[in-house]
Amino acid sequence: MARPLRIEFAGAFYHVTARGNERRNIFFSDGDRQKSLSTLGDVCAGFNWRCHAYCQMTNHYYLLVEMLDGNLSKAMRQLNGVYTQYINRAHRRVGHLFQGRFKGQISRKMCNGRPDPGFLVFLMLGNTALVTMDLV
Repeated sequence: MARPLRIEFAGAFYHVTARGNERRNIFFSDGDRQKSLSTLGDVCAGFNWRCHAYCQMTNHYYLLVEMLDGNLSKAMRQLNGVYTQYINRAHRRVGHLFQGRFKGQISRKMCNGRPDPGFLVFLMLGNTALVTMDLV
């Protein structure tokens, strides 16, 4: 059975998460976390995204991104693919790093164009490892 199509359109806010294969770690050092963020920065620049918030846990991550173009799947393939290649080389491993497809939910916007406050509260209260929120 084919996967359901993702709804992707310009200007949408997405709550995105990806989890480690078999719920195993995807970050093994501070250097890995930094590489993940630099890769995210490259993806934001290359795919015309704005990242409003991110949270790096040990075995998964959360993003709140605004897509200025409708290209979520292509950008996530780049983000997770480049990071997986880095981890496999840096830690002398092979195979999948992430479990299945990423999850991407459309997040509502408030009338002033900022992300849905309910999602931001979820990030802040549900995950104490919230690293940054850049609400532009």
